[in-house]
Amino acid sequence: MRLSRTARAVLGGCMALGLAVVYVPLLLVLLNSFNADRSFAWPPSGFTGEWWRRAWRSAGARDALLTSVQAGLAATAVALVLGSLAAFAVHRHRFFGRQTVSFLVVLPIALPGIVTGIALNAAFRTVLEPLGIGFGLFTVVVGHATFCVVVVFNNVAARLRRVAPGTEEASADLGARPPQTFRYVTLPAVRSALVAGGLLAFALSFDEIVVTTFTAGPGTQTLPIWIYSNLSRPNQAPVVNAVAALLIAVSVLPVYIAQRLSSDAAGGRL
Repeated sequence: MRLSRTARAVLGGCMALGLAVVYVPLLLVLLNSFNADRSFAWPPSGFTGEWWRRAWRSAGARDALLTSVQAGLAATAVALVLGSLAAFAVHRHRFFGRQTVSFLVVLPIALPGIVTGIALNAAFRTVLEPLGIGFGLFTVVVGHATFCVVVVFNNVAARLRRVAPGTEEASADLGARPPQTFRYVTLPAVRSALVAGGLLAFALSFDEIVVTTFTAGPGTQTLPIWIYSNLSRPNQAPVVNAVAALLIAVSVLPVYIAQRLSSDAAGGRL
């Protein structure tokens, strides 16, 4: 059922109004945060390079950003390997219980973040601490990878389901060895899904505040935790709002690219 031009115009106007109600107050708060005196003076002092240089030197966000980038890259690498292996195993070996494997791999994303964080915290204290391994960047990576592997697995598995079942068999019949089949048949089919899953996993690493809280331990602070802890302080520095806004804006880019790649993998055009 197609809507008339008038109905589409009304619907578009209602959507624009709804977006304005949501985003205009956020924009005002953001602009206000760029002024050290919390005024609405124009232009904001935060629009100058000197304001950013001083804020960057004094805010202590550099270490948190470096930790987040390291954790994000490591967790994405782990997720790409484990998620791909799980998807390939389910696809190539039609063993009994593959639905159970899929369920167990996908389960962590369905649980509330605080439940997964508490579970990981308990596991770390039970297994790692007796071995002399304390909380730190390693446990943060494990916490992030718990969620990221699900993203990669879902992307790759969804793409593999669209691959013709007889393609690999035909390649084997033509004399191709398994490594050649993987390189020339399977890998091109899932390349876009792998890149999309990796981008989404990296973006997700900057958004797991609850999981990071339970897996980082004292002394390890990711950028989202730095933002969250500073937002709760009465004397919060204006730069915190600016960094938070930039993090949201920058995170949109990998998510958008991943969406386009996923569309391309599904048969759309990039």
